[in-house]
Amino acid sequence: MPEDPRQGRDRPISFFRSRSDRSQAKPILVLEEVYKYFRRDIPTLRNVNLTVERGEFIFVTGPSGSGKSTLLQLIYRQHTVDGGRIVFSGRDVSRLTESSIPYLRRNLGVVFQDFKVVPHWTIFENVAVALEILGTPPKVVRARVAETLERVGLAGRGNERVGHLSGGETQRVAIGRAIVTEPALLLADEPTGNLDPALAIDILTLFEEINASGTTVIFATHDHSLLSSSPHRLIVIDEGRLIEASHGLRAWSARTQMSA
Repeated sequence: MPEDPRQGRDRPISFFRSRSDRSQAKPILVLEEVYKYFRRDIPTLRNVNLTVERGEFIFVTGPSGSGKSTLLQLIYRQHTVDGGRIVFSGRDVSRLTESSIPYLRRNLGVVFQDFKVVPHWTIFENVAVALEILGTPPKVVRARVAETLERVGLAGRGNERVGHLSGGETQRVAIGRAIVTEPALLLADEPTGNLDPALAIDILTLFEEINASGTTVIFATHDHSLLSSSPHRLIVIDEGRLIEASHGLRAWSARTQMSA
């Protein structure tokens, strides 16, 4: 495929030049014929095609090891594709230079199963670091962190050490860190995997509230209890391929059992 002359050399520019750009009708994320190999003979992901519209909430499911985490890692460029391309907000992620990746991640929030917070830091410090590395003025940092802690249900608790929190509270800190920069796209990699069922529902509800404010969410999970009554779009990874479960989890499960 010839080089797209519009790409040019990667420059340290924002993916969004103005708020009006966010309201354009173009999809926020497009995956085209994506392949990823960790073994030469067996692709982890094969011929993956996916279009994500702005403001969508999408569940990605499949058994452990099916490629859910790999899919997200390709989007935020922890790994690179071995075939095809991923276009986020009009830019081909696979073509970015290493120096441009931080500018990609300014517009992506990522939440992990194991939280990835600093236990001996305060709640405020863990959330603020996402803004501080961008050089945000301290006054703005304080205001944005306070607003974010209120959104995730931790208002007034910024001085508490994260190491003293419960699992659900710790995950709320991680979500706060992921959304404090107001990303256009929020990726969640098994964010309820270490939580009990009641807390898992609480965390899912928080993601839905974030989505309702306009943030696009891709939520990877193998927890069928979260999916069974969900109204959200559902994507299943099956033997490396993406399947649109347009009729819900139960219909997909029934179909796979009949074909087994």
